[in-house]
Amino acid sequence: MNAMKRPGLRAVMATVGLALLVAYAGAASLAYWALATLWATRPDPTTTLTIVAVAVIGFGYLSYAFGTRRLLAQLDAAPIARERAPDLYERVDALCESMDVALPDLYVGRMAAPNAFALGGVGDGAVVLDRSLFRFLTTSEIEAILAHELAHLESHDSLVQTLAFSIGQTLTGILSVVLFPAVLLTTGLARAWAWTAGRPGAWAETPFGTLRRALDGVIALGLVALTLAVNAHSRSREFAADDRAADVTGDPLALARALRKIERASEPGWSVLSPLYIHSDDEDENPIREWFSTHPSLDERVERLRERAEDGDDGVRVRIE
Repeated sequence: MNAMKRPGLRAVMATVGLALLVAYAGAASLAYWALATLWATRPDPTTTLTIVAVAVIGFGYLSYAFGTRRLLAQLDAAPIARERAPDLYERVDALCESMDVALPDLYVGRMAAPNAFALGGVGDGAVVLDRSLFRFLTTSEIEAILAHELAHLESHDSLVQTLAFSIGQTLTGILSVVLFPAVLLTTGLARAWAWTAGRPGAWAETPFGTLRRALDGVIALGLVALTLAVNAHSRSREFAADDRAADVTGDPLALARALRKIERASEPGWSVLSPLYIHSDDEDENPIREWFSTHPSLDERVERLRERAEDGDDGVRVRIE
């Protein structure tokens, strides 16, 4: 029999709904009191901003540093000794001399597919190369890859993006905390409404449930906006690193050839958060997926490099013959 037609059961459900409302309202009041107390005892704005900035940057940098070590361990990355690869170091030395970057640590690792990436912070940083790259890339193409990665180190791209994401997450977290009392209260109202109506499982469909979803959407929108902004910056830095590599090597087509070879050697659907990640043609068919990509399409990168070569803009040539 429908709960609405049984006065006794309906009264019990209404009582449960009222109890839920009281519980959620009490929790919301407690959360609001805690926030109000924190706001009332806050230091002056300058001190507050300084504390928040130091904490965010500090935690962001520590997260990046520990993440770097963990990634190197996952890839079984081993340092490349200078005596075992003198030609490689000679090329890197020449590139570093032409760029505003100190000699990084060089590693060789085992990746799921041929690739390379740079890890750099305030220090000298590191460049990790997959072992397979040395089998199918020419020396000029390896040099172009190294110049691309050194360009990321020169601009501290990885660290900047990590810190930017950390700051964005902090702001989103602050928004979540500020909205927490309202989330609790609307949840309590939605559940009380649903129990009183005899449909406790449908609380999300009530007007207050809709409001609760709207509050969740505000937080989710902040995270999406943060992701889109960071990824857009990442794509722009890929173009900048390509341009910088073309400038210092004087051979844009070497990097274009290297990218194409890596694309052919990569497994379909493979991806890694690295400056040389290959953006497939399938991804280009979906503009939304492209917005969330950390790297621009390979075709666009190669076309830009070819245009540079056709324009005859050789930059500063540091190739070691």
